[in-house]
Amino acid sequence: MTDRMKELGFAPADVKTLDINPFHAIGDRWALVSAGTPQSGNTMTISWGFMGVMWNKPSVTVAIRQSRHTKGFIDGAELFTVSFYPDELKKALGFCGSKSGKDFEPNGKAAAAGLTALDADGALAYEEADLILVCKKTYCAEMSAENFIGGENLSAFYTDGDMHTAYIGEIIAAYKK
Repeated sequence: MTDRMKELGFAPADVKTLDINPFHAIGDRWALVSAGTPQSGNTMTISWGFMGVMWNKPSVTVAIRQSRHTKGFIDGAELFTVSFYPDELKKALGFCGSKSGKDFEPNGKAAAAGLTALDADGALAYEEADLILVCKKTYCAEMSAENFIGGENLSAFYTDGDMHTAYIGEIIAAYKK
């Protein structure tokens, strides 16, 4: 944990004792998945994902489309963060989900949304978060049309062929305000 995180009121948290409902936290409130550094990184809003235990370790799974600018940052990094925000910042998360980092300087999209880049154990996060999960990539797999069982999800979400890559990350640190 960095000194800046301590100044902001973050404290280490035990993942097993976090009171978090992933259906609400990810599906309703949304989260940011971020990779890179405060000097050169990117973030995007997620409203799909999983939290639980994989290979006996607390883990998060996020799905990122091939076309997303953030995907290159996650592919090139060992760590990524999933971070959660107070309800009053949902507009900022909406901005981060509707704009591409390709159209901004590094970390400029988040800055334009009013977020301040933060180093969280060598991974990119933002000062305004109230919970940061630092994740170490442990697995990734590209989704493919032939692996869908039934056609409803394929036809509803992938008509343009822009499939997701699923990334599983072991939660190696959690910080809560």
